[in-house]
Amino acid sequence: MSNHGQTTVHALHAPVWGGAALAQAHTDEDVAPGDIAVGVVIGRSSEYFDFFVFGIASVLVFPSLLFPFLPRLEGTLAAFGIFALAFVARPFGTALSMAVQRRWGRGTKLTLALVLLGACTVGMAFLPSYAQAGASAITALVLLRLGQGLALGGSWDGLPSLLALAAPRQRRGWYAMLGQLGAPLGFVLAASLFAYLYASLTPDEFLDWGWRYPFCVAFAINVVALFARLRLVVGQSYADLLQERELHPVPVTRVLADAGGNVLLGAFAALASFALFHLVTVFPLSWIVLYADQPVPQVLGVQIVGALLAAGAMVASGRLADRVGRRTLLGAMAVLIGLFSLAVPWMLGAGTAAGHNLFLLLGFVLLGLSYGQASGTVTANFAARHRYTGAALSADLAWLLGAAFAPLVALGLSARFGLGAVSLYLLSGVVCTLGALRINRLIEQRV
Repeated sequence: MSNHGQTTVHALHAPVWGGAALAQAHTDEDVAPGDIAVGVVIGRSSEYFDFFVFGIASVLVFPSLLFPFLPRLEGTLAAFGIFALAFVARPFGTALSMAVQRRWGRGTKLTLALVLLGACTVGMAFLPSYAQAGASAITALVLLRLGQGLALGGSWDGLPSLLALAAPRQRRGWYAMLGQLGAPLGFVLAASLFAYLYASLTPDEFLDWGWRYPFCVAFAINVVALFARLRLVVGQSYADLLQERELHPVPVTRVLADAGGNVLLGAFAALASFALFHLVTVFPLSWIVLYADQPVPQVLGVQIVGALLAAGAMVASGRLADRVGRRTLLGAMAVLIGLFSLAVPWMLGAGTAAGHNLFLLLGFVLLGLSYGQASGTVTANFAARHRYTGAALSADLAWLLGAAFAPLVALGLSARFGLGAVSLYLLSGVVCTLGALRINRLIEQRV
C-alpha cells in the first residue's frame, strides 16, 4: 500500500484522542469533543443566519428596493445573481485566509474573517434604496455581498475536521451531523424574524426600515459567535490537537496540485444535498410570492416547521449513518431526492397551499437526512497534511456548483420552461452525487 493509502487508513481508524493530547486537554482546559461540537454549531448557526437573512431579503426586499425599474420577476433574478456572488468569492476567501493563518495564526484569521462578515452584514442594514442613490446602491450591495463571501471562506477553523477525526469510529455519522445543525437553526432564526416583521408592519414600513433589523441582529450574533469560537481555536490544547492531527493551512495551490481530484470528488459527492438546500429555502419563497396567493408569513411559518423537521432528520441521519455507513446513506438519499424532484411540478404547480406545504415539508426532511451527512463524506481520501485545506475547498466548490446559482437557475428556468426544469436541475445533482460516490468506492477498492 502506498504512503497515501497508509495516511488515509490512519485517518479513518485514528483513536478518539491521543493519550498525551487527552491528558493535556483535561489538565489545562478540560477539553472534550462536546466542546468542539458546541463551537461548531455556534459558528455554523451564525454563518447560516447571515446568509439566510440575505436570501430572504433577495425575495422580499431587494427587488423593490434596488430594482424598481424591472418587473418583479427580473428584479428577483437580479437579486439572486447578487446572492450567488458570495459563493463565487468564497474559494478566494479560503485561499487568502490560509495565507493569513500561516503568517499570523488561526485566531487572527478567524477574527478578521468574522469582523469582515459582521461589518458587511450590518453594512447592508444601512443600504440606501435605488430611489435615493441610484446604481450606487446596487454597487454597494454587490461589494458587501462579495465581502461576505470572502469572510465566509476565511471563517474555516478546522473544528469540523478535528471533530470528525476525534469521533469514535462507530459514531462518526453522529459527530458529522452535529456541525450541520447550524443550517436549520440559522434558518429558523432568520425566517422567524422576517415573518414577525412582515406580519407586524405595513408594506411601506417593512420596505423602509423593518427589513433592516435582521441584518443588525446578524451582527450581534456574529460577535457572540466570534468569542465562542476564539475560546476554542486559540486554546493551547486545541492547538496541540490540531498539530497532532496535522491539520495545517497548506497553500491552496499545493492542495489542488497534489489532491485536486479529491477536492472535486468531495464537492460532487455532496451535490444533490447542496442543490436541494436552496431549492427548499430560498427558491420556493420566490415562486410562491410571484405565482401564488399564499401569504408570506404563512409560507415562512411552514418553512420554519420544515427547518425544525430537518433538524430532527439530521439527528436521525447521524444514527442511520452509524448503522449503514455515511456514504451508503448519502447515496440512498440522493435516490430519494431524485424521486422527490419528479414530483416538484405536481406539488408546486398545483397552485394550492396544500401542495406548496407538502413540497416544503418533504423537501426539508430530505434535506436534513442528506445534508446531515454531506460534510466531508469523502475527505478521508486526503492525506493528513491536505485535509485541513482540502475539506474547506471541497465545501467551497460544493456550495459554488450545487447551491450558489440554484435559486437563480430554478426561478429563471421554471418561469420560462415550467417547473419541470427544476426537476431536471435536481436530477443533475443526483447524477453527480451517485457518480462521485461510485468513483470514490472504486478508488478505495484499488487502494
